[in-house]
Amino acid sequence: MRHRNAGYKLGRNTSHRRALLRSLVTSIILMDRIETTITKCKAAQPLVEKMITLGKRGTVHARRQALAYLMTPESVDRLFSVVAARYGDRNGGYTRITRSYIRKGDAAEMAYIELLGAEQELDAKREKRDAARTKKREEIAKQMEEQNAAEAAEAPAAEAETKAEE
Repeated sequence: MRHRNAGYKLGRNTSHRRALLRSLVTSIILMDRIETTITKCKAAQPLVEKMITLGKRGTVHARRQALAYLMTPESVDRLFSVVAARYGDRNGGYTRITRSYIRKGDAAEMAYIELLGAEQELDAKREKRDAARTKKREEIAKQMEEQNAAEAAEAPAAEAETKAEE
C-alpha cells in the first residue's frame, strides 16, 4: 500500500533528486520546453507551477525565494519578466505534458513538458534554426561546387604533365 507516500523518488537520494528537479525547472523556465521521461515531467510540473506563481507575485521576497531554488540568475530574470507576464490572468495550469515516444535503450517513456502560451516563441526559434540550417547547406553546396570546379580544372593539367613525363 502507498498510503501517505506522496512524491517521486526517481531512484535517487535526496540531494541528487533535489538537484535534478532544480535543474529541470530552471531549464523549463529558460527554454519553455524540454524533453525528459514522463516520471520526471510529473515530478517537475508542480515545482514549475510554484515558480510561476512566485513570478506572478512579483515581490522582492518572491524573487529571493525563486533565486534560492533556481540555478541561474538569468532564469529568475526571465521568470519575472517574460514568463509571469504571460500568465497574469490565469490561475494555475501553466504547463502541459505531451507523451512522445519510448526510448530505445531502456524503454523509458519520454515526454515533453512545456509552458502553455509559448508556441509563438518556440515557432520563432524553430524558424530561425531552420534558416540557419538552410544557409549552412547552401554554403556547403557552394564549397563543393567550387572544389569540383577546381579539380576539373586541375585534371587536364595533370594529364598533360604525365604525358610530358612519359
